[in-house]
Amino acid sequence: MASVNFHNADGSVETVEIAVGNSVMRGARDNMVEGIEADCGGVCACATCHIYIAPEWVERVGPAGVDESEMLDCVNDPRPNSRLSCQIAMTDELEGLTVFLPESQR
Repeated sequence: MASVNFHNADGSVETVEIAVGNSVMRGARDNMVEGIEADCGGVCACATCHIYIAPEWVERVGPAGVDESEMLDCVNDPRPNSRLSCQIAMTDELEGLTVFLPESQR
């Protein structure tokens, strides 16, 4: 298990434990993190699991793939640190990952 800190648009923080190998999206859904809808179930087809990676984590998380980059063109307020949480698999190296939820997903 590895922890992820979800910073909500209202300033609150939820820290959840996610099993290594599961996606950040799956862990958020399993722990009822508000703002992660994941309408497509995690197949990179809807962008309702959009998050912003904290700057100090961007390099460790890595860049979006081609399909994910195309979906990120559909989100409100895309930023260089935008990712789809369904496309980030938890690893031990991501213990303590910090992400921010877009205000548009409240």
